[in-house]
Amino acid sequence: MSLKGKVALVTGAASGIGRQAALTLAQKGAAVVIADLNQSAADAVATQIIEAGGKAMGVVMDVTDEAAVNAGVDQTVKQFGSIDILVANAGIQIVHPVEDFPYAEWKKVVSIHLDGSFLTTKAALKHMYAAGRGGSIIYMGSVHSHEASRLKSAYVAAKHGILGLARVVAKEGGPKGVRANVVCPGFVRTPLVEKQIPEQAAAFNISEAEVIKNIMLKDTVDGEFTTTEDVANVIAFLAGFESNALTGQSVVVSHGWSMH
Repeated sequence: MSLKGKVALVTGAASGIGRQAALTLAQKGAAVVIADLNQSAADAVATQIIEAGGKAMGVVMDVTDEAAVNAGVDQTVKQFGSIDILVANAGIQIVHPVEDFPYAEWKKVVSIHLDGSFLTTKAALKHMYAAGRGGSIIYMGSVHSHEASRLKSAYVAAKHGILGLARVVAKEGGPKGVRANVVCPGFVRTPLVEKQIPEQAAAFNISEAEVIKNIMLKDTVDGEFTTTEDVANVIAFLAGFESNALTGQSVVVSHGWSMH
């Protein structure tokens, strides 16, 4: 399923899963817009793609700022002629017990994940509908779109919410050829996950090795982390699957940790 001639915008694409998704989509022929808060890091990923013979551009985007989102999507269409694939990937993690969770931090987590997914979808859909070419919207969910873990109330609530958003977009977009799906990774050793290891060790008064073995990877079939490449390959598959046969779904990529 080649992505040649397609245009993809990936949020939070300067590092981690987003960066690998951008590189993989570019390898499969898509022109890719690297949207991130960090302009220099976004430009570096775009340069890497261009030097490999692909098409790419970096844009600064705060996914919680509607004007910034609209400007980035408009810039994408102006530069490359369309937007065919949206990967709503930007995210953060903040952990606290519910009773100690500062409201401002709750709002920050929910806003980046859920509001960001909504605002980027709203902006992209207008162009997808107007162009009449259909499209693919891929949300970065998590195993926590289906499961819960202690200390992660804001993250789990937001990731559950993304499932609901995707299912509505699938129903609304279906008649116009726009598909919406959610990729739900298990633990991927990104900077976001690395940060959680000492935090959880402190919170539960256990060693970092025990966090990895007994919390993060306990329920996998092989005790292995999911890789960014694993997740990016599923994103590319969904981007290239041009049929409403596969829409409104969540695909769990977790070494069997969570099975749905």
